[in-house]
Amino acid sequence: MKNLGGVKLPHHKNTADSKTVDFGLPKLIRIPMAQAMGAVPNLYLKKDDKVFVGQKIGSADSFMSAPIHSPVSGDVIDISDYLNPNGSRCKAVTIRPDGEQTLFEEVRPPEITDKASFILAVRESGLTGLGGAAFPTHVKLSFDEKKTPIDTLVINGAECEPYITSDSRCFIEDTEDVLSGIKLCMKYLGIARCVIGIEDNKKEAIALMREKTAADSDIEIKVLPSLYPQGAEKVIIYKTTGRVVMEGQLPSNAGVLVLNVSTVSFISKYCKTGLPLTSKRLTLDGTALTKNRGNYNVLIGTPVAELLEFAGAENVKTLLYGGPMMGVPIYSPEQPVLKSTNAILAFNTDAALTEPIACIRCGTCSRACPLNLLPMRFETAYKVKDTKLLAKLKLPLCMNCGCCSYVCPANRPLTETNLLAKELLRKK
Repeated sequence: MKNLGGVKLPHHKNTADSKTVDFGLPKLIRIPMAQAMGAVPNLYLKKDDKVFVGQKIGSADSFMSAPIHSPVSGDVIDISDYLNPNGSRCKAVTIRPDGEQTLFEEVRPPEITDKASFILAVRESGLTGLGGAAFPTHVKLSFDEKKTPIDTLVINGAECEPYITSDSRCFIEDTEDVLSGIKLCMKYLGIARCVIGIEDNKKEAIALMREKTAADSDIEIKVLPSLYPQGAEKVIIYKTTGRVVMEGQLPSNAGVLVLNVSTVSFISKYCKTGLPLTSKRLTLDGTALTKNRGNYNVLIGTPVAELLEFAGAENVKTLLYGGPMMGVPIYSPEQPVLKSTNAILAFNTDAALTEPIACIRCGTCSRACPLNLLPMRFETAYKVKDTKLLAKLKLPLCMNCGCCSYVCPANRPLTETNLLAKELLRKK
């Protein structure tokens, strides 16, 4: 893992200096139950129910799940089936806000005395990784210190995708909450050291965090080169600690816990207020937007269409949750903002690939791969359905970052082929 590949991308951090503004109440809120990895929460509501801000409206008994809360007070006007971006289906509730934003009577700061109560509080907050992965955070925190002792907390502040600046604004605007969240995690999880990884194109965030941690020897600021995908979990672990997470292992096997900067900031806020995850800071940007590009605090469940109207969207051909490299296409503007949404990007150009030609065996894709894999050989093995070779080539290590497709001079759809090959391997 010495080379680590990666690609230099145009940053397009157009909104880096845009202070976060509250977007306000939408006309309607639509909240799908499936917003995290793991079991889908059961919806507690029925049509015509009255709900309040912070009220739990869905939960599952499974440990690998995160509850859902209402971001508004208002009336339930519909319960329907919802098509998730990944093609699965779940229940969704539509709420008409009453404009009062009445807080649910049970919302109060959690009582935390030890690791168990801290993890329970994080679970009850509904928190999932705010960097975009949507992994239930309490599951990450529930490591067994006897089997996999963790000595280092890595804060992922790389934000290596073009356009997105919401994490950068978190460092700048929520500095005290970032540091408070870090210290809460270190205290209750028994972690001695913290390394904050920030790419070198975020100079204001770096300067501010260095100033605020100057007297704290347990927290180190690690400035990383601006190289995509610097924020990938295994990559940032290696770049901040020099440790390698081996195939089939978790970061805890390397003595590391990785949390996104917005995630630790939210933990601090929740511990102070008891208000669960009901809104997201996100970046609104892209070439199809004619006004109001910036960073906004948006209620979860807000229809993307309202954001597009606000931003004067014209001739939208490509619409994404997240960044242009790993973002998920939004099939309809009526889809809502989700827990995992850190950006809404709208472009007036088509994202379709140029017509591919035959592989020229240049090896560019392999040199760009952050994990030193061989994408061109994955493609060959997939064509003949050779699952043994796919496994031998370490296909499961691929994180679908898109570097191989981005640099391929033959315009081969390598990332898409890797996804298909992974599905083939799973079936076998």
